[in-house]
Order: sequence, then C-alpha cells, then structure tokens
Amino acid sequence: MKTTLAMAVALGSMSVATAAWCKDDPAAGAKLYTANCTACHGADRAGMPGAFPALTDIGKRMAPAQIKEKISKGGGLMPPFSQLSQQEIDDIASYLAK
Repeated sequence: MKTTLAMAVALGSMSVATAAWCKDDPAAGAKLYTANCTACHGADRAGMPGAFPALTDIGKRMAPAQIKEKISKGGGLMPPFSQLSQQEIDDIASYLAK
C-alpha cells in the first residue's frame, strides 16, 4: 500500500512538473523572435511590404496551429525553422499572439 501511494505521488508530481515546463512562455518567445525573425519581419513585426509580411495582429489572421506550422515548415520566401524545438515554436507563437 505504501509503495502504491508513493508511486502515485511521484507520478502526480511528474505530471505537474511536465505541465509547468510545457507552458507557453511569451517572454522566451520574444527572445527567440529577436534571434530568428527580426532580420525579415523587423523588430516591430511590421515586415517589409511586398517581401516579408507584417506579423502585427497575426493572431487575428491565423489560428495558433497555422502560425506554428508556418514557423516549423516555412512557405514562400520563409525558410523552415526545423532547428527550433516544439516548445520554442510554441513560445514564439505565444509571443506573436500578444
């Protein structure tokens, strides 16, 4: 009985820790945006008309899943950012949605 209870507590703690670790982090996304996106989309996310689209209000134009897919797979002039982890992509998408 003690072993079962100890296992249940340990597993419960792991799932809480995993959930906290996987939470989207817009602040981390801002840093990742600066490192990976500003060269084309600009620090102010205004883009460059005709070449690179503005990312201001992107959350109103695209669903979160579409934003994440665009970051990971690219499209048009945008290269895929396959070097980013899923958590990093989630963080950038969270930052852009703000």
